[in-house]
Amino acid sequence: MQQLSRWFPILTTFQSYNRRTLNRDLLAAAIVTVLLIPQSLAYALLAGLPAEVGLYASMVPLVVYGIFGSSSTLSVGPVAVISLMSAAALGEVTATGEVDYLSAAAALALLSGGILFLLGTLRLGMLANFLSHPVISGFITASALLIALSQLRHLLGVAAQGDTAPELLLSLWQNLNSINSLALITGVGVLIFLYWSRALAAKWLEKMGLSSSNAELFAKAAPVVGVLVTIVLSISINFEAHQVALVGAIPAGLPPLSLPHPSLPLLQSLFVPALMIAIIGYVESISVAKTLAAKRRQRIDSNQELVALGMANISSGISGGFPVSGGFSRSVVNDAAGAQTQFASLFTALGIALAALFLTPFLYYLPKTTLAATIIVAVLSLVDFSILRKTWHFAKADFIAVTLTIAVTLLMGVEPGVACGVGASLLLFIYRASKPHIAEVGLVEGTEHFRNIHRHQVKTVPEILTFRVDGRLIFSNIGVLEDRIYTGLANNSQVKHVILMCSAVNEIDWSALEVLESINSNLLDREIQLHLSEVKGPVMDCLERSSFLQKLSGGIFLSQYQAFSSVAEY
Repeated sequence: MQQLSRWFPILTTFQSYNRRTLNRDLLAAAIVTVLLIPQSLAYALLAGLPAEVGLYASMVPLVVYGIFGSSSTLSVGPVAVISLMSAAALGEVTATGEVDYLSAAAALALLSGGILFLLGTLRLGMLANFLSHPVISGFITASALLIALSQLRHLLGVAAQGDTAPELLLSLWQNLNSINSLALITGVGVLIFLYWSRALAAKWLEKMGLSSSNAELFAKAAPVVGVLVTIVLSISINFEAHQVALVGAIPAGLPPLSLPHPSLPLLQSLFVPALMIAIIGYVESISVAKTLAAKRRQRIDSNQELVALGMANISSGISGGFPVSGGFSRSVVNDAAGAQTQFASLFTALGIALAALFLTPFLYYLPKTTLAATIIVAVLSLVDFSILRKTWHFAKADFIAVTLTIAVTLLMGVEPGVACGVGASLLLFIYRASKPHIAEVGLVEGTEHFRNIHRHQVKTVPEILTFRVDGRLIFSNIGVLEDRIYTGLANNSQVKHVILMCSAVNEIDWSALEVLESINSNLLDREIQLHLSEVKGPVMDCLERSSFLQKLSGGIFLSQYQAFSSVAEY
């Protein structure tokens, strides 16, 4: 049973599930359902798909994630950044007309889900750690700006196209003379209302007598109020007769379940975009899940989340949807509404299914400008330019990587931006791995502690050159240590002993060992002894399996103070 529960975490909730938990899950599901309906419609349109596809992607994937997911509050479904990435990928593969858009969207969901599931079964959740958080933040910021720009056409009621910021701005400028005044007034009105709701609605509701927590929840449901009001206005004023774009006919019913049969060339074309969508979606989801779990002192299994998100995306492809991920705003609302278990996701899926069966006739009259305003407000909260200031003051390498990612995403599009972000993260990792911190240290008088000679007043002896290595000694960075040693010898002809303080060295590979043997041999030729101090057990085990210790000209000491005292000439 325990092994089964590892793959199906929802099974663990049966033992303690009761009426109180059920009531709280039902309440959270009702609130999230109300929030998810306009979001699912909006993000489907953002991905270039019919509105009903957003509803399809919010049903079966929610059920599947509820069964496999380890988070009790993460709400899976269409999200802004993944929808934009999907639109970019699908636009390329369907440009020739050989593949229809819906089939390509389902194939993209299947492929990204398969990648996530494979990574999860191989227990490779730690791969996400290789993506720099500042770089991901920069990519999301740039993507949010692109999304907001792309939605201005619906807000203005004009026909504008483009995948990059320059293209979108130029297209909008060229179509300014065809602005639909009614669409603009409606969209701006919804924008103002949504921003007012975020800033003041909760306080206003508190004054009306609601508790603080309930006021916050009702304030977050503001997009639904905007939808309902503009649907009424659309019917009353006849927006369609005034050429205001509406969502239009949405087929009523549940998603059709069928297994897509994408061709091999299509899968090859979609593989890289699917990989990027899988990575970004997972990083975004796991960040939200861990943040919410920390509040409840719960644990999130990173590898199980890969499996759960993979299965959710596979199910989305089978049920006529497109790639999905964990949504930040929905998950926060789910948590605040008191969701206790994964059953809240199952109940939310049921709510979306009921909406798809009975509410679609009313959604016909929903203006696209309303959805555009909803998207703009949602994505602009993701924009974080403070990351530029923070990284500038903290680490210039991070600043360069973030700036490059933002610039490439805005100027060249989402896919080049993702590729740039991943490349920048890997380059940062390689750069830092190749530049370990190496400090020349001396004795703090009156103690047995050794500190950096450039930061502290310390005692040094001309005949002793001692370095502390802070990090692993591997093929990519051993050359830096070698250069520091020979530079130190060139600046001091009196050196008779070189001591490597290894208290922070956790690993040494074969390449580093060979270089150490070369250093030892070269020092011996100069009648200089090489010593090691504070060598950790695992590193010592590696050294003992080689012939290095037999060739070492000096000794190995338990502490740096012991090494220094033993070789110092007073």
